[in-house]
Amino acid sequence: MSYTNEDVILKPFSELNNHELYKIIQLRIEVFIIEQDCPFQDLDNLDQISNHYWIEEAGTIISYLRVVPPADKSSERHQFKEPSIGRIVTKQEYRKKGIAEFLINKAIDDIAVTHGLPIRIGAQCYLEEYYQKFGFVRASEDYLEDDILHLEMLKSD
Repeated sequence: MSYTNEDVILKPFSELNNHELYKIIQLRIEVFIIEQDCPFQDLDNLDQISNHYWIEEAGTIISYLRVVPPADKSSERHQFKEPSIGRIVTKQEYRKKGIAEFLINKAIDDIAVTHGLPIRIGAQCYLEEYYQKFGFVRASEDYLEDDILHLEMLKSD
């Protein structure tokens, strides 16, 4: 199936209802904690300042990501001066269909309009080549986060 901007649901945290928040957390736990067998604290206090993007089918969130705004001088929640895209997740049965790519491109376009570039992403190392398709380049050495190798990547153009 092909998706359009009208298929994307975009809400700041303050506009999420209980059911939407529940479905978002449910998908993130399903993939990041259960499927990847990685117990970690998913709720990191960045959701409250983020914009949340997702696509649903039959009332189920099938792909999701969040956009965290750049830190300001008063920010204690994160340290990055660039906006970032994170918690990119797609239900297993919907992968390799271009849904996450569509959401990522939508988020990149929105960030470029709102904040400009660069954009940061903290990626699992095995996905480095995947994110290069969107113009992200390595911006750090590999590091261990929640027992999974990660790297920082930036998109500057």
